[in-house]
Amino acid sequence: MTESQFPQCRVVPLRMLKPETSERYLNEVVKVEGIRRMMVNGPSIPAVVPYGPARGSPNPNSNRRTIKVGDATMELRVQVGSITFEVEDAGVIEEIRKVTNAFFTQFPAQVLEGKFMKTEASLVDYCRYGPNADPSVIGLVDPRRKEAPVIIQGRK
Repeated sequence: MTESQFPQCRVVPLRMLKPETSERYLNEVVKVEGIRRMMVNGPSIPAVVPYGPARGSPNPNSNRRTIKVGDATMELRVQVGSITFEVEDAGVIEEIRKVTNAFFTQFPAQVLEGKFMKTEASLVDYCRYGPNADPSVIGLVDPRRKEAPVIIQGRK
């Protein structure tokens, strides 16, 4: 993998976020100009119980909800533990840091800078999208997932 030409940062709150909090925070961050891609990470919230004596029965978890971020509606399948951003320049990271510090007043959140997303197509990306893959989805592939990533149109 080559060095990314775009800076990346990760926002890690002290606690897992509820869907309402995630929706409010993501809608604040989407207003920042210069964000190329974002990825939400956390433990999975399956629709059905995957193992144990209740295997196959519905999993009634109130954290698995549909949220609206920008103009896109998406089903939140994870409890948000971190959010990774790829931005156009380092100044955008400072804007994200300002929004994060203003939003998280009840508990802290860290903004870490580094390399968190793949920048070149891997074998999984090649198998999933082919040789002419859209660069905006590289590194965002879960090989087991049947649905495509949700594209959120922010400000340009």
